[in-house]
Amino acid sequence: ILISIPRIILILAIAGIAKPSMMNIVLIIGFTGWTGIARITRAEFLKIRELEYIQAGRALGFGQRRVIFRHALPNGIAPALVVIAFGVASAILIESSLSFLGIGVPPDLVTWGSLVSSGRAHFGAWWLVIFPGLAIFLTVTVYNLLGEGLRDALDPRLKT
Repeated sequence: ILISIPRIILILAIAGIAKPSMMNIVLIIGFTGWTGIARITRAEFLKIRELEYIQAGRALGFGQRRVIFRHALPNGIAPALVVIAFGVASAILIESSLSFLGIGVPPDLVTWGSLVSSGRAHFGAWWLVIFPGLAIFLTVTVYNLLGEGLRDALDPRLKT
């Protein structure tokens, strides 16, 4: 059900009902964002469970825990880490867009999105748009690069 509803619409609906606080926004974003990570992780482990080295481990009599922790988990965790890094970047963008719209966070709380929104209201203060916008851009870019770096470092298929 969570996957069938567009995420931003679901977040807007829940944030409109819930009491405005940063903790509520974090919980709402987390509640709506776990499904993508779960789907990719499940699909990866279903694929890995049918590969030859897992079947060979079972045939050699290795225990289920050993097969899972020594063989399946190291090969299946890399795609999940990439998705988690992109998920953190997405959560930052969603929180910034919600605070730009004035939804979900209290008005007295200063966030990057609220700074960009106040810069829009005060057109002469260009720095209220440029610096928070650059901070959002750089943070999201760093999380994306971190996810790619983790994938490259942890993916056993890339090691020679």
